[in-house]
Amino acid sequence: MAHKPVYPGFVTDVTEAQMTIDELAQRTGMTVRNIRAHQSRGLLPPPEVRGRTGYYGEEHVARIELIRDMQSEGLNLAAIRRLLEGVGESSAEVLDFTRALRAPFEDEEPEILDATEVAARWGNGDPDPALMEQARKLGLMRPLGEGKIEVTSPRLMRAGGSLAELGVSAEVALGVLAKMRRSAEGVARAYVDLFLETVWEPFDRAGRPEEDWPKVRDALERLRPLASEALLAVFQNVMSEATERALERTVQSNARDGSRPKRSRRRRR
Repeated sequence: MAHKPVYPGFVTDVTEAQMTIDELAQRTGMTVRNIRAHQSRGLLPPPEVRGRTGYYGEEHVARIELIRDMQSEGLNLAAIRRLLEGVGESSAEVLDFTRALRAPFEDEEPEILDATEVAARWGNGDPDPALMEQARKLGLMRPLGEGKIEVTSPRLMRAGGSLAELGVSAEVALGVLAKMRRSAEGVARAYVDLFLETVWEPFDRAGRPEEDWPKVRDALERLRPLASEALLAVFQNVMSEATERALERTVQSNARDGSRPKRSRRRRR
């Protein structure tokens, strides 16, 4: 009996492969044509050939399911192939890490609105295409077609509505959001660099051992709430200091204005 190869990422069954390509297609719900295409792309290991027939085993079923999972996470076939080639036996762990990496930073469900509803929340009568485009560039919303818009952060949209109630226009509010985004990008880079330097680079230098993938994923997941909590705490401190300085400048300015002697006005005759 031919030696059964071990394919990366899966434990090979001690029994021989028993499925023909037609049976594998029926088992996985994939067409024979797509199975052959996966093999030609290097995504699927070759079958075990006995006589003139190729036979497939459970490791092929598992690999097809893994590819589907990766596709559902937004990876294209070229990226999946590079990933499978680069990680060897850790492909399933890498998928879990990829999911954690691509997961939303905070659990906030997007909201689907139309342009009129967005404009109403901003305090505008009619939708302004320029404002909509500015909001799209800032990542606040995404057009879905047929007049529908996905608001990626309803929390920010509610904040914009509250500012509109205070008399702040949508143009000014989006300008403030743009400044906040630039500052947030710097904070995000700091935390990403921290993760890379303290977690990923040592792991990479060690050859990315399979048993350490869960630790790397856990470190990434723990970083999320830590970054949010730290950013909020720093912002609260900075906001308090900025408010105190602004109030102090205002009081001093008023005091100086009050100390100046008023000029007397002469009556014209």
